[in-house]
Amino acid sequence: MSISINREKLKTYAFSILVPLLLGAAIGLLTSNSMENYDHLIKPALAPPPILFPVAWSILYALMGYSHGRLKWMRLDTPDTEIIYYAQLIVNLLWPILFFMLDWRLFAFAWIVLLDFLVITMTRRFYRKDKTAGLLQIPYCLWLIFASYLNLATYLLNQ
Repeated sequence: MSISINREKLKTYAFSILVPLLLGAAIGLLTSNSMENYDHLIKPALAPPPILFPVAWSILYALMGYSHGRLKWMRLDTPDTEIIYYAQLIVNLLWPILFFMLDWRLFAFAWIVLLDFLVITMTRRFYRKDKTAGLLQIPYCLWLIFASYLNLATYLLNQ
């Protein structure tokens, strides 16, 4: 019985973690050729080295997935948490296309503000269901605020 439960728990968490990680990696590959444009832009103060982005996003996607998996495993997921989780994930995955591939930097800033709102809402809903699931989203919230600054500053410096 416990082996079966552990196997099911592992499947739940693995799926929940792999979905955002794999989708994020796919978007990273899709937009990687467009990164050459970014390399030639004027960067704002505090802009981290490019190698930090895939590392940070991998950690954030893993935390996001773990948190979602935790709600699923504990049977605390509800339609409202599922909708906000997948909505923010879709908005998240479209942002690099807007910013890097299409060079729509001002629109990308509006998009990331929408993402900020969705993730803060998701974090609050997760926290109400399970404190740990909500707290695991705080690094994501903080990174998005920083990414919003980088997006806007890059737009303003390269008009």
